[in-house]
Amino acid sequence: MPDSPAGPFPAPEPAGPAGPTAPAAPAAPAAPAGPPTPPVSLGALLAREELGLRRIAGPGQAELLWVHTSEMADPYPYLLGGELLLSAGVLLTDPEWYVSRVVEAGAAALGFGVRPVHESVPPGLAEACERHGLPLLEVPPETTFTSVARAVWQLMADARHQELRRTARAQQALASAAARPDPVPAVLHQLAAQLGGHAVLLSPEGGEIHTAGARTAPPVRTALSRLARVVAPQERRAAPASATETVDGTHLSAYALGGGHGLVLALATGPREPGDHTVAGMAVVLLSLLAAPHQGAGSADRSAALVRMLLGAAPGDVAPLLGSQGPWTVVHARRTRSGGTAPLTAGTLGASLGSALVDTGRRPEEAVRVLLTDTARLTPQPGWVLGASDPVPLDGLAAADTRASRALARAEATRTPLLLHRADRGLTDLLTGEAAEAHARTLLAPLSATLRETLRCWLSLHGSWDRTAVALKIHRNTVRQRVGRCAELLGTDLDDMDVRTELWFALRVLG
Repeated sequence: MPDSPAGPFPAPEPAGPAGPTAPAAPAAPAAPAGPPTPPVSLGALLAREELGLRRIAGPGQAELLWVHTSEMADPYPYLLGGELLLSAGVLLTDPEWYVSRVVEAGAAALGFGVRPVHESVPPGLAEACERHGLPLLEVPPETTFTSVARAVWQLMADARHQELRRTARAQQALASAAARPDPVPAVLHQLAAQLGGHAVLLSPEGGEIHTAGARTAPPVRTALSRLARVVAPQERRAAPASATETVDGTHLSAYALGGGHGLVLALATGPREPGDHTVAGMAVVLLSLLAAPHQGAGSADRSAALVRMLLGAAPGDVAPLLGSQGPWTVVHARRTRSGGTAPLTAGTLGASLGSALVDTGRRPEEAVRVLLTDTARLTPQPGWVLGASDPVPLDGLAAADTRASRALARAEATRTPLLLHRADRGLTDLLTGEAAEAHARTLLAPLSATLRETLRCWLSLHGSWDRTAVALKIHRNTVRQRVGRCAELLGTDLDDMDVRTELWFALRVLG
């Protein structure tokens, strides 16, 4: 008997049939972002011989984002899109209507478990899947739905591991290229090699400044120039940060570089592979720092030093390039969601704070990071919320980065435009030493790093569930569950002020 899936997949929907005569389901929601793993190809799943899956209808190619089991007559309201939908057909009465609903919901494939409900896949179901172009898999009686779900999850994990290894190698190669005397051509060469294609840095007018990789055909070069104009700054309208197109089987992409000078990175590659976008994003950050025409040698050296530090170089190795031993202040910034004054760009934000050392992050939701040696201009900025660390020497930047991140989270939770981390630890300074650290580690030993950080944030926000949820970007019920788990593991009452005080001091002692 097929069972329900295990693992990080959508939970089963509420019980209760809803046949073709039931009220129409609401309109399909916008397609959600996929999971943080590459999709699994249908072919890879079919190649798992131990499952015994057999494709009996529909195309042989599909990309699976997740797995869901449903015995509802109409699974449409419970599908996110991209699923391998597993069903034993308990309430299947009209195969044509059922398949049309599954396809309308955006499912990637349908897996039908035979026996005990059906001795074989109903012919009408196979015919409907063939007409609608939906891959249909036969799941044999000895294969549980849980084993199918676990196989998909394992394939996702393997693909994610390969992607991370690939992006790590690319990161190291790009960082090494950025350290060369001719960093811009070197980064382009490494980027073209990592992606197996052609990379070109274009001027605002579309002229080629540097190129690397295999030459492209004239139609591809023309399309790249046209695509570059899409992301180039426009006087009358805002331009997107990136754009893509496919020409003669070649995938083209263009990325606007930061700095406000209209430079564009254009790429021509073969079929996209997992990690390509991440690798291109690394190159965009590097080239934005290295290729801005306004940078002099000193500014370029400082930007290169920041890049190396962000990519793991030891502080002592980059100190000569930075030209200052500090003290350094780390600022984390994120755009506000409210209207009003148009927010500054990340580059302009750095300039407004008096620094060219700006890391824009790899994803839109990540915080912008700025390094300052002079905090005289550290003031609230329109359209941004800021969290700043205390000033630290060069070897204290890693800890300062963590404190700036916490300050930003607290600023967002309390709706404060600028929040400075308090360097003065007050009474906590009296508890320093090996004995205090040993006691703190023993006290907090039952807690994982996630629970410890949740408890620290919750205590710092006076036990507010909502503000802690905002600061940690999780649901308030998750905060309650984690704090409750802390109380359970510590065997104590977190409503007791003495307990809270002791835990707060222990968390402060350990940083």
